[in-house]
Amino acid sequence: MKIKIIGIGSYIPQKEVKNTDFDKHVFLNEDGTPFGYPNEVVIKKFKGITGIENRRYAEDKHTTSDLAFYAAEKAIENANIDKESLDYIIFAHNFGDVKTGTNQSDMIPSLATRVKNKLNIKNPKCVAYDIHFGCPGWIEGVLQANAFIKSGMAKRVLVIGAETLSRVVDDHDRDSMIYSDGAGASILEASTDESGLLSYESATFANDEANFLYFGKSYNPDLDPDIKYIKMYGRKIYEFALSNVPNAMKDCLDKSGIAIDDVKKILIHQANEKMDEAIIDRFYKLYDKTAPKDIMPMSIHDLGNSSVATVPTLYDLLIQGKLENHQINKGDVVIFASVGAGMNINAFVYRY
Repeated sequence: MKIKIIGIGSYIPQKEVKNTDFDKHVFLNEDGTPFGYPNEVVIKKFKGITGIENRRYAEDKHTTSDLAFYAAEKAIENANIDKESLDYIIFAHNFGDVKTGTNQSDMIPSLATRVKNKLNIKNPKCVAYDIHFGCPGWIEGVLQANAFIKSGMAKRVLVIGAETLSRVVDDHDRDSMIYSDGAGASILEASTDESGLLSYESATFANDEANFLYFGKSYNPDLDPDIKYIKMYGRKIYEFALSNVPNAMKDCLDKSGIAIDDVKKILIHQANEKMDEAIIDRFYKLYDKTAPKDIMPMSIHDLGNSSVATVPTLYDLLIQGKLENHQINKGDVVIFASVGAGMNINAFVYRY
């Protein structure tokens, strides 16, 4: 038995924030000292490394569960199913519902329960719960759905990845330019044909890597040190990803029995353009190959890094034909992969 994605949907906020909107920010070093060069240089270097030109922020009236609800509605419509037939709602996020003007996290009740309520699902046997797995959360949710369906515990599962990272960034940290908001949702059920999930890998590295991403105080020493913001050791994450993600992808592909030349697309977490390109190059080198042109669709240039939402949103855009020079056809093999807080790594090989 295999499981497949029978419905996909995403919600991309309309509020566009350009790199030039950061012109007036007061960026500081970790010790609170000012940078030795102007913002235009900061922004130029940022664009050269990450590839990000724009990002999307949620409207003030929306929270993470709102974005997830909109994406879930689209996925249910795309799958053409009765929402009451869902056995599980699995919601992957990092910081819960964070309202505009505060970075306090609200996760009670669970965001999955909130989405179920917004969808007006009456069936009490539709179980709703959250998972916190960093950026790879949506993929991990898919793997859990796979286990539920194969075990007979479920027939149909809604898996969501959503985040509003713009609510938890330190405006004085240049890394704040990376983050964005969004949501992606998918409906999964057992496959009756050759399509579906073929193999998977998942791992947590929790020694020194456990603290590469963390919640810390603002770089501005005048602000309340008890108010925390998302922080990261970018260089360490970059090095970790390059050392571990290609190997995980290779292990996953080898288990599937699919040849590297038969892979049509690789959908990887949209974290950093240079990092993603380096991961793909290193992955192909493990097979003594060169990465084909257009193997890796990218959305980060216009949408930024919306964490757990990036992969399902990217897949939705690919399915809809909204990514220039990229398309997917019946029978194509796709690798999904992600890396993030934990540090967690996961991947799955999928036949469309």
